[in-house]
Parts: sequence; C-alpha cells; structure tokens
Amino acid sequence: MEQQKKEPGKLKLLAQYYKPYKGLFFADLFFAFLGAAVTLVIPLLVRYIMSTVGEMPAQEAKTIILKIGIGMLALILVQLGSRYFITYYGHMMGAYIEHDMRNEIFSHYQKLSFAFYDNQKVGHLLSRITSDLFDITELLHHGPEDILISVIKLFGALIILMNVKPQMALLCFAIVIIMLIYALVYNKKMKSAFKENRVRMGEINSQIEDSLSGIRVVKSFGNEKREIEKFRKGNERFVDAKRVTYRYMAGYHAGMDAFTTLITVAALVSGAMFLASGSISATDLVTFLLYINNFTEPVTKLVNFTEQFQNGYSGYDRFLEMMSIAPDIEDAPDAVPLDHVDGDIRFENVSFHYEDHDDKVLSNVNLEVKPGDYVALVGTSGAGKTTLCSLIPRFYDVTEGAIYLDGKDIRKIKLKDLRQQIGIVQQDVYLFAGNIMENIRYGRPDATDEEVIRAAKLANAHDFIMEMPDNYATDIGQRGVKLSGGQKQRLSIARAFLKNPPILIFDEATSALDNESEKVVQESLERLAKNRTTFVIAHRLSTIRNARRILVLTEDGIAEEGTHQELMEKDGVYAKLCKAGL
Repeated sequence: MEQQKKEPGKLKLLAQYYKPYKGLFFADLFFAFLGAAVTLVIPLLVRYIMSTVGEMPAQEAKTIILKIGIGMLALILVQLGSRYFITYYGHMMGAYIEHDMRNEIFSHYQKLSFAFYDNQKVGHLLSRITSDLFDITELLHHGPEDILISVIKLFGALIILMNVKPQMALLCFAIVIIMLIYALVYNKKMKSAFKENRVRMGEINSQIEDSLSGIRVVKSFGNEKREIEKFRKGNERFVDAKRVTYRYMAGYHAGMDAFTTLITVAALVSGAMFLASGSISATDLVTFLLYINNFTEPVTKLVNFTEQFQNGYSGYDRFLEMMSIAPDIEDAPDAVPLDHVDGDIRFENVSFHYEDHDDKVLSNVNLEVKPGDYVALVGTSGAGKTTLCSLIPRFYDVTEGAIYLDGKDIRKIKLKDLRQQIGIVQQDVYLFAGNIMENIRYGRPDATDEEVIRAAKLANAHDFIMEMPDNYATDIGQRGVKLSGGQKQRLSIARAFLKNPPILIFDEATSALDNESEKVVQESLERLAKNRTTFVIAHRLSTIRNARRILVLTEDGIAEEGTHQELMEKDGVYAKLCKAGL
C-alpha cells in the first residue's frame, strides 16, 4: 500500500523534466496524433472506393479515384512530415532531458563526501550516469507519444469496426482485453529482473574500470589470466540475470504474437461466417480486415511500452536512490564566507571514527598551530596522520570536538572558501587527461599562461617541461602516465603554487620517489612552505629532521612533541622509529 502511494509521486517528479521543453513536448504529441489519424483515414477511403466508386460511370469513377489518389498522396506527405518530426525532434527532446539529468546527477556526485566514495565502485556510479539515463529518457520520449498513438488507433479502429460489424468488433476487443491482462502479469514479473540486470551491469562496469585502471599492476604481476577469470565469472552472473529476464520476455512476446494472430483469425473466421450468411458485404469484410492491423498494432506497441516502462522506471528508481543520498558534509545554514586567512589552526578535543567502524582513529586530540608554523606528523601506519589532516579541509567531519581556523569553527565557514585556503600535495598525484598547462592551471582556472609558467618555475618543473615535445602543450596521457613520479609530483606542487593558499598539507609527498627526484621535490616543497602554515605527513623521517615542530601520533593521540633533537633525547616512540630506520 505504501509503495502504491509513492508511485504517483515518483511519476510526478519524473514529469517535471518536461517543463523546459513544453512546446516541443506538445508539438511531438500533436504530430503523433496527426500521424495516427492518417492511418485511420486511409482504409475508410479504400472502403469508399470499393463500395461507391465501383458503381459510378467509368469517366466519373476515374475522376473521383484521381482526386482520392491525390488526397492519399497528401495524407502520405502529412504522415511523412509527422514521422520525421516525432523521430528527430522527439529524440532531441529526449537528448535534452538526458543532458539535464546527467548534469543533475554529476553535480550531485561532486557534492558527496569522501565517506560516500569510500563505499562505492566507480563502475556502479558510471552506469547510473550512462545506461540508466538513456533508458529513462527513451521512456520520457517514446512513452507519451506511444500511448497517444496507441489509444487513438485502438479506440479509433474500435469505433469504426463497431460501425462495420459490432459482433466481430466485440469479439476482437474481448481477445485484446485478455491480451492486455496477459501482458500486465508478465511485465510485473519482468520488473525485478530488469532491476537485477542493472545491478549486474554496474558490477561489470566497475570490474572493467578497476582492471583497466590497474593494467600496469596486472601486467607487472603477470595476472592477465586471473583478471580474465574474474571478469568471466562476473560476466556469467550477468548472463544468469539476463536468462531470467529473457525467459519472461520469451513468454511475453510469444504470447503477444499468438494473441495478435488469434485476433486476425477470429476476424477472418467470424467474418467469413457472416459473409456466408449474407449479414456482411465483401467490402465491409475487407475494410474490417484492413483495420485489424490498426487494432492489433497499438496493442503490441502498448505491450512494448510496458517493457520500456520497466526499463526506464527501474533506471529512474536507481536515479532517485542516488539523488536521495544527502551530502553528509555541506555548508551550515549560518556558514560565513572567508576573505582573509592568517592560518591559525586549533584542534579542541577532536575524536574521529569512520561511519562503518566504531573504533576511533583519533581520540581527544588537542593541538594548536600558529600562522606560518611548519609541523611534521610522524607515527606508525594507521596512527591517523592522514585522517587528522583530512579533517582540516572537511573531507570528513569530526565525530567529537571541533577544529578552529583563525578562531572560527570550520563547520561554520563556507566549504568552498575553506578549501580555497588549503593546498594539498599528496603521495598519489592525480593528473587529469590533457596537457601540462591545463593540469597546472587546475590550481586556479582563471590564471594566465605567464602565471602558470611562473608557478612551474617555482616548483622546479619548468626545465623538464621545456624538454617535452610540445612544452606546456604536451599531452601527458591518462593520469599522467607519460611522466615520471618526480615530474608528476612537481606538477602537483606547481598547481599548489598557482593556488597560493595560506595553509599547506604535504601527505607523504616524497615517499615514492628515488633519492635524486626526492631532493628536487623536497627543495620545491620547502620553497612552497615558506611563510605558510604547513602540515607534513612524513614517511621518511630524514625529510623532516629540520622541522621546528614534530608531532608523534599513536593510537592514543599525540604521544610526543618537539624538535628532532628533543625527541631523540626523550628516547621514546620517535627515537624507536628513527632507530628502526624509518
């Protein structure tokens, strides 16, 4: 009962997407109506020729037939124009709606937090923005016009057939009713099968994306056969889901074909009986048989529409399911803009745990970092170093306590403004497909070429860029695959220089580099950090020995604090890490 109440609400929401294209929508319906009307008129003209013109004098009959022929040609041109309009402009309306929905869901994806993406597969998200939306818009385009055409043809033909021979018309209509009931029963069974197909398709997309993105790892371990086997199993599960769907579809279409033929047979047999008894003329019987196609074709169209409806509606269910996920990190109603930042950061009794775990990653952390301070975070893997830094730009929100920026709770600052003040250089650099200039400019999209080049020089990247085939216009491939680790890292630093934020976070930025690259990158990082509040998550302790302030994180929070020398003299956790060769 609850579900039934929800359905009209969902359909009303779906209908909202027609609003910007009302003119196109009604024009599409008008031409659909016109095309359907033409198909009803032509058999009537055939009946007129057979019943009336045949009894006229030859010369008069020829004149009338010529006029009717010209009229039929005009009707064919109307039908041609109508068909062209609904095929081209109707599909374009569907494309516009698909464009709008794709923008909507992609914008929604951008609002969702790291916590959401931690539990999602890219393939599943991709299928919702591609195949699901295509099916939804096919429904929105074809659905209304198919229903209108079918209703006009079905009831128009029924009215005409009732005038020709009511008994035969009612017999055919009775079979049509049984046919519709049969279709509804089968379509109900198909609904869940279509939904399962979507899930399986999402899994396959995810597996393909995962395997192809990690193709270098696959090949380096010689695991091509393993990936093929994994894909084969997923592909078989998809076929199993399709098997169920196609079993229902087979019963559905076979039944529809049988009912369509049955209607023709019923009309022919009953018509022949009436013809033999003299209660129907040969002209009316031929007319009746001509209209049988107009009678059965819309039923088939309606039946096909129900299949399309299941496809599109299950896709819309998934669309709504995604759109209903509220961003767990967004601006508070009283959030204020941020114009100027000094860079004073304070953690006050901060604790944090991930949504799907109760174990705290951070517990009662208290920390104050003054503007321009250079703070290094060290500790064993899993101690919460990256998590602590991820809380500052609100990639995750604290579970308990608060973080303050220049005395303001960061949850009361507009999110865009907060993140605009923070630059992040990570170990795993993400570069977008495109050229070098575009990737550096990502730090500040309105920057001039001269500003981009200046940032590259500050990041020690200009020299290697000028050695590239097309300099700053060089295409770097998917995720910067054509660059070395050190080169990618320097482009990431150039991006941060261009952004010019007062707060910096270096997340193990040199841990994956060789000694020579590390030296160049380290020099760039130190230049970038000058006079900025800087957090450095250190993988190699040798890179932060000169830090004025080192924080040692453990599962219990900040265990030690001081310079390298002070911490070594304490002979505590830090000293043990150093002696272990980290």
